[in-house]
Amino acid sequence: MRLRKATLEALLVLAVLLRACFLWGQISPGELSRSHAALEGMFNCTKCHDIGAKISDNKCLSCHQDIQNLLNWNRGFHASQEARAKQCANCHSDHHGRNFDMVRFDEKGFNHLTAGFELTGKHKTIDCRACHKSDLIQDQNIRKRPETYLGLGKDCKDCHQDVHQGTLSVNCAQCHTTDDFAPASKFRHEQTHYPLAGKHKNVGCIECHPKETRNNAEFQRFSGVSFSNCNSCHQDVHKNKLGNNCKECHTEQGFEVLNNKFNHNRTGFALTGKHKAVSCRDCHNLEVPVAEVFQDRSGVKNADCVVCHKDVHEGKFGRECKSCHNEESFKIAGVPENFNHANTDFPLQGKHAAVNCKDCHISDFIKPLEFGNCYSCHKDYHETVFTRTNKSRDCAECHDVSGFDNPLFGVTEHGKTNFPLTGAHIATPCFACHLDETKKPEWQFRNIGERCVDCHEDIHKNALQAKYYPEQNCSKCHVTESWTAAGFDHSVTSFKLEGAHNRVSCSACHKPDEATQTKVVFAPIGTQCATCHENIHGRQFEKNGSTNCRSCHGVEKWKEVKFDHNRAAFKLDGKHAQVACAGCHKKALVDGQYVVQYKFESFECIVCHK
Repeated sequence: MRLRKATLEALLVLAVLLRACFLWGQISPGELSRSHAALEGMFNCTKCHDIGAKISDNKCLSCHQDIQNLLNWNRGFHASQEARAKQCANCHSDHHGRNFDMVRFDEKGFNHLTAGFELTGKHKTIDCRACHKSDLIQDQNIRKRPETYLGLGKDCKDCHQDVHQGTLSVNCAQCHTTDDFAPASKFRHEQTHYPLAGKHKNVGCIECHPKETRNNAEFQRFSGVSFSNCNSCHQDVHKNKLGNNCKECHTEQGFEVLNNKFNHNRTGFALTGKHKAVSCRDCHNLEVPVAEVFQDRSGVKNADCVVCHKDVHEGKFGRECKSCHNEESFKIAGVPENFNHANTDFPLQGKHAAVNCKDCHISDFIKPLEFGNCYSCHKDYHETVFTRTNKSRDCAECHDVSGFDNPLFGVTEHGKTNFPLTGAHIATPCFACHLDETKKPEWQFRNIGERCVDCHEDIHKNALQAKYYPEQNCSKCHVTESWTAAGFDHSVTSFKLEGAHNRVSCSACHKPDEATQTKVVFAPIGTQCATCHENIHGRQFEKNGSTNCRSCHGVEKWKEVKFDHNRAAFKLDGKHAQVACAGCHKKALVDGQYVVQYKFESFECIVCHK
């Protein structure tokens, strides 16, 4: 009895299993791939499928959490516009057998930019698997997967060895490019704390940045190099006898190129007067060993002139040279016996006080000189321009003894001429208008013009129609206070300014021409919207070669659209009237350009609804 009962139970179980297998064979479209093999069986269908619907992306992503994370972070290929527009099953379908490869795509034609990492330089020529390999994957779980494209970092150090061993920034792109790691073509030494100048520009990097072995690897040191002083790198050939501030005498143009910045006051013999302009070798013997140079005049005092200079008076006036002479010039300071020129009818003032005696007293110091007018001694620089009609005029009307280059003729005096100074002209230096080095005399004060174009370049020539500034009269738009403070009535042109155009600066539309970058082009620049504004609709609304933006948009705000959908080929009614524009009009590839698509070839429901 027991044996018979056990046999019946076994037959019943076998019948149930056979029936289930028969039903499963009728439901399943095919065997799952190896990666999904664990989901085989009719009781696992709802782990991927929703009852009565297609495969659910949400269920795919609940298992493939790493893809869900990338979507949440908006990173990787699956976050791209191309991938988001598709369902998982569009690219990764299953039920095609155990050996079916669910991850298939054209490696050669794949646009790597859609994965968030554009291939440039040598990255373009590298085989995919040179980078997409487990050794470079950071996530331990992803690393276990065979032939995966996930898990790589985007920083250089994620794939490449840091040859600088942490001594420099991890932002390799600051110096290197993907075309070649060496030389570092983007590196700029002038952006460091030690910009290269002079001879340093021609020194090879290895001379200052030697190679060494660090952490059992070849290492070239670029940071931590001392540069506080020249002797950080160079040998002090003077053996510290002249201090350690090499730049006082030497320059980076060459060790033998001296800059005369040495502070001679530190030696006890301060250089004053003519001594400042004397070459070092005129006083010092430079034909000695470098360690002894400049030591041959130690202990010489400023007042002991005859140590270096010949006493032309042969000792007749003692050694106190400064009683008559000074270091500005060996010529007598004033006149013999410290003559006081203020006791004469011509006290020495201003520049006259610095003039050498013999410049005026050519033959001797006794013969009287004429000094009633400046031109008694000085040449009339203006060549009778101001005395031609009035012989009694003298230089003192405009100049004084403080210097010929400091005239007394100012704005008030200029206001009495045919060209009173106004606006920015008040702050303009005299030489800007009156100095012409191509003429003799160089300073011109007569017949130099009174119109703007006599001095200023007409930058509107051939760029602005003459009717807007007849006879090149700049004052039609500009004032002397400021060239940029221009006022122009745009309504007299064929393009009246309305709405937001009234608040736009002139330069936003009228830009310099490409050839000169100075002349601003005012006409013709076109009055179509697309002349200045980007046509984001492409050629969707183009008629006869142009797009009339005003048929939908106003001049006050771009987003204030006056488009009436009821006048279009697809009238909005029912639920359609409540749908936002973006619900139907999405970005698409139109005429080779991604734009928001507004024109459709078909209005069948299936075009928008699935």
